Amino acid sequence: MMRLGLVVVLACGFSSAHAQENSAVNFTVSPGKIIIQAGEKPFAIYVYDEPVIPRPYFCQIMAPNGVQVTRNHPPDPVKDADNLDHPDFHPGAWLAFGDLGGADFWRNKARVRHVKFVTPPQEGPGSTGQFTVLNAYETKDTPPKMLCAETCTYTFHPLKDAWFLTANSQFRTTMDGITFGDQEEMGFGVRMATELSVKHGSGTILNNLGGVDENGTWGKIADWCSYSGIMNNQRTGLMLLTDPRNFRPSWFHTRNYGLLVANPFGKKAMTAPKDDAFKPDTTPLPKDTTFRLGFGLCVFSTQNDQPPDYLKLNIEYLKHIGIEK
Repeated sequence: MMRLGLVVVLACGFSSAHAQENSAVNFTVSPGKIIIQAGEKPFAIYVYDEPVIPRPYFCQIMAPNGVQVTRNHPPDPVKDADNLDHPDFHPGAWLAFGDLGGADFWRNKARVRHVKFVTPPQEGPGSTGQFTVLNAYETKDTPPKMLCAETCTYTFHPLKDAWFLTANSQFRTTMDGITFGDQEEMGFGVRMATELSVKHGSGTILNNLGGVDENGTWGKIADWCSYSGIMNNQRTGLMLLTDPRNFRPSWFHTRNYGLLVANPFGKKAMTAPKDDAFKPDTTPLPKDTTFRLGFGLCVFSTQNDQPPDYLKLNIEYLKHIGIEK
């Protein structure tokens, strides 16, 4: 059995005292979306059914200082002028694949259909919250062909200065020959707010190896990559991490205009895109087995223009997914 653990952690802020105080998780459920709050602070909106984008995503992700770290959805023609590309591909934060079983879920040429809530949004012990969804990955044929199913449990656990979401996502198929392809557009992606981008704002991209901005981080394997800028004299941004239990490390697809993607599938696309001798790689999704994949997203703001302690954030992420370091 192949084991890849999808773990997404959305964390806002960090301090050494964060474990001393929890904030309650609140859900407001309406048709097609869930508004998520930590205490009385807005955190994000989970959209699972809307007519334009045929796959689930998070949008309007907020930092603890109230700054929105993801681009406006839809893009604002004034605030996001000259940064309006791919409004339906890059809504906020998402998991998508440009080639899964030959179908393109990244560019919305296939559909990730929300089937049901296996467990509806509900508060849990210790100020946690949780819900589980069942998604069907379908082609747009008539009738559609279901390539695989995904069961994903999102668990929210906000502490004093850190809001965590873990997501355990399990992929299964009943078909033979389903594979993940080799493209740039594979994995967990985020589109940053225009003001926090390198090209249009005060942004900086940094990975754990010391690579800086697009030239120093694109196509590089890293444990994590951060994207942040200065808003209201405070450094605000996010940190995209990879689960070390994944089937392989992730290459990072980074762009100065505001894109950040962790991609464990694009072996040729991320390392030798113009080398004809280097053949594209494929990753099988074996029939009747469970296939898991893991990422982390940490959204932060500091009290000044200095970055947070990335090492502590990384350790907190690993601890949260059950890995002590």
